This record gives sequence, C-alpha cells and structure tokens, in this order.
Amino acid sequence: MDPVAISALCLEEIQTWNSQEEAADLMVPLIGNLYRRKNIVTTIFGKGLVHQNSIDIIKLHSYVCKHVGKEMMPTDTLPVLQVITELNSLSATRLDLGRTFLLVCGGANTKTPTKEDIARVLKQLIIQTSPRTLSLSKPRDIVLYGFGRIGRLLARLLVEKSGSGAKLMLRAIVVRKGSKEDLKKRASLLRRDSVHGSFQGTISFNEEANAFIANGNVIQVIYSDGPDKCDYTAYGIENAVVIDNTGIWRDAESLGRHLKSPGVSDVVLTAPPKGASVPTIVAGVNDHVISGEHKIYSCASCTTNAIAPLLFALDSKYGIDEGHIETVHSFTNDQNLIDNYHMKDRRGRSAVMNMVITETGAAAAVEIVLPTMKNKLTANSIRVPTPNVSLAIMTLHLNPEKAGTLTADDINAYAAKLSLNSPLQHQIDFINSNEAASSDFVGYRASGIVDGQATIVRGNKVILYVWYDNEFGYSCQVMRVVQRICGISLPKFPDQSHVDMIDSALSF
Repeated sequence: MDPVAISALCLEEIQTWNSQEEAADLMVPLIGNLYRRKNIVTTIFGKGLVHQNSIDIIKLHSYVCKHVGKEMMPTDTLPVLQVITELNSLSATRLDLGRTFLLVCGGANTKTPTKEDIARVLKQLIIQTSPRTLSLSKPRDIVLYGFGRIGRLLARLLVEKSGSGAKLMLRAIVVRKGSKEDLKKRASLLRRDSVHGSFQGTISFNEEANAFIANGNVIQVIYSDGPDKCDYTAYGIENAVVIDNTGIWRDAESLGRHLKSPGVSDVVLTAPPKGASVPTIVAGVNDHVISGEHKIYSCASCTTNAIAPLLFALDSKYGIDEGHIETVHSFTNDQNLIDNYHMKDRRGRSAVMNMVITETGAAAAVEIVLPTMKNKLTANSIRVPTPNVSLAIMTLHLNPEKAGTLTADDINAYAAKLSLNSPLQHQIDFINSNEAASSDFVGYRASGIVDGQATIVRGNKVILYVWYDNEFGYSCQVMRVVQRICGISLPKFPDQSHVDMIDSALSF
C-alpha cells in the first residue's frame, strides 16, 4: 500500500473503533438498568452482557461475528437495545440481544433499520410469543456448607446474581471454627484468588454478627461440626437450599442429616454421590427430572458435566455405538505438593512435578444421566501440573448409518450451532483458534468448549477435544441445577419458536 492509502486506512480503523467503543459505552447503563429495574438478563448468543464493561462488550460481539458469519457490532445492536428499554411488555426475561438483532434484521448484512422499524417488529414478535412474567416472590435462601474452591466460586456467582429481582440469596456459609482471625481469612480467600482473580466488588466485616458483607449481601459465617448441628432459623434462614461442597458426606443417609437442621428444605451435593439413592443431575441433560419427590440431588463431577451435554447432542443426532474418554485434568487440592501418603494409587506423588494416571467415574456417571450410553463408554484420567482448566479427549464411534459421510467441518458446524442457537448453548461452547491454550478458558461459563481445530473424523470415528474450566464452569452448572430445584426459570426471548428463523439467518 502507498503512504496515502495507509494513512486513510489508519484513520478509518481508529474512527471505526471509536464508534464501536462509544456505542458499547452507551450499552453498559442500559444493560444494567434492565437488569436492576426489570430483571431482564441481557445476553448475546448466550454470553452474558450484565456486569461487562465496554471493551468486554466489543470483544463478545467480535467473538460472535467469527462464528455466525454476520456483521454484528455494538453500533448494530445498540438501537435494538435502546428500543427494548422503552418497551413495557418485557420483564423478568432472559433476552438474547444477538438473536433478537437477527430476527429484526432478517440476518441480512444491511444497514441497521430505524428504531421505528425495530419497535414495530419487536412488538409483533412479543405479541406472538407472549413471554410469561416471572412472579418475583421472596428470594430463596442459600447456604454454602463448606467454603473451598467450589464454595467460594459459588459465593461469587450468588453475589453476582443478587440485586433487584434476585431469586437466590446467599445467607450463610458453614465451616469449622478456625483461628482467631477466621472471619477475615475466609473473606480474604473470597476477595483474592490466584486462578480466578479478584472479587468484583467490595467486602466488609460485621464482627458482632460474625458476618461479612459482599456487595451489600450479608453473609453469616456459622461454625458447625456436622450437617445436623445447625439451627438456621436462629439466623432468620428458612426453606433453604444447602449446597454441600465439602465432599465429605456423599450418600443419602449422611446428606440427609442436613434436612434435620431447622430451616433446611433441600440439599445439593457438588460431587458424585455414593450409592444410587441420590439422583445425579447434569444441567441441560436430565435436569427435567427434578421434582418435589426428592430433597437431595448430586451435580456429578466437573468431567461428567463437561462431556455429558455433548454426548447427549451427538447421540441424539448421529447415534453413538461406543467410545473412550481420556481426561487431562488439572491437579486438585486432594493431591500433594510433594510426595506423601495418599489412600488412592499414584495420587501420593507430587502434583506439581508429575503427570499422574488415575481413575475417573465419569463414564459410569454418564450412564446414569444418559441411559442410552450404558455399557458404551470407558474412561481414564491423567492429572497434570496445572492449577485449573482440563481437557476431555473423546474418541467416539458413531452409528455408520446415521453418520454417513461425515467430515470434521460437519461436526464443527454442529458444535458451533449448539453453542449459539440451541437449548444446550449454556453447556456447550465452541472455539476455532489454532493458538488456543488451556489458560484461555479460565472463567468460561460453559461446561465444555469444543476445540474445532483439533477435531478429527475418519469414517464414523470422531475425536473431539473438549476444554473445561473444572472449577468455574462446573460451579455455573451447579447454579443451574439449584435454580431448577427452586423453580427459577426466566422466560427466554427469542424463544424456541424462533430457532428455525435464526438458523436460517445464520445459514445453519
């Protein structure tokens, strides 16, 4: 390029960036007001926009553009968002701004329609679908029994979801009594995390109440020596869901001790259960079986949550004859920094100096949540010296008749569609970068992220590489199960009746 053309290009690019940043700046308060005043959770193809800054909003738009093949930047979606804020017919809704934009614009890469055009189309769509209004009754009390890696991430998620219209409220954490500085040390671990970064907000103390206050949420710290040793009603806690994240009590009898404590109605276990008496649930796969019949549920393991949604989708479309799952799993605090005694084989060896082969119950757990997989899967695991983010390598033999002449592009296109426009978009994500590495997936809310660059297809044999944040992604799945138990399900707009229209706009 000649100097004049380069100068023109530089000017054009900076002007484009400035216009996108200005539009994103305008979106931030609109998204916040919709969330706080109307309980409308704004997303873009399932990726949350609430609490995001302007740069994050631009990056999310850019990410979506790469996968949908449509020009969609903040300058395009801002007019749609502005019209939505003026509508009185939407409230307590999970609103997907990206999918709404495609419905309004018909998927064409043309100039953004006028606000009058947007309002007219939106009003008609809302009348046709008539999204129901969620009754905003008293929030459900949540108690975290244990405050380890998963417990603290659940606390962050619960605080993040608090505010006007919140349906879940973190009321207490239950731990064993520690040192004199116990309260401050617990709060400090919530405030700072070497993997997940700083807490987004402020934390203060009320030592008289033995509580800390996180973004306005008063969180009582209760000391107890057992699940049935607490009287939660003494703290004003009633009808609570106890999330047991200790991993100590895992069978129906021991978990049932929680229900003997006044103020507790339901129990959720953040680990695979022992025995068949505790139902195992993976959000997006079999959470429809949750009912008032059971008071105790298990959320399975992080690996089961990573692979089950994708297995469910692939089996539904192509049929799975058999397969093997190999997980390359980050070390956990169950392992040793240096060689020391451990009850399980090999896990006594230093976690930070070795790759350690160990067993996993993921295949057996998948059979529970997906009975069609019975006797079809094997699994093994390798613990590696990284603190977070794991990888599931799925070698699957599909049904030859259903699979036909599959290619890697076919599988990747299906995975991309699942991540953008399907009921599993909160569980399955898709990445297609040849530079991606494990640390890129810290903080991902999907339970599994398909790495499109690594997909291999040979006849009916498919090999998929699925990343997962074994801490945060799993915690998000636990939250989805808790919301289901509590009957919290925001109506979605656009809803399932619009899937075909959006697929057409996306050329799926």
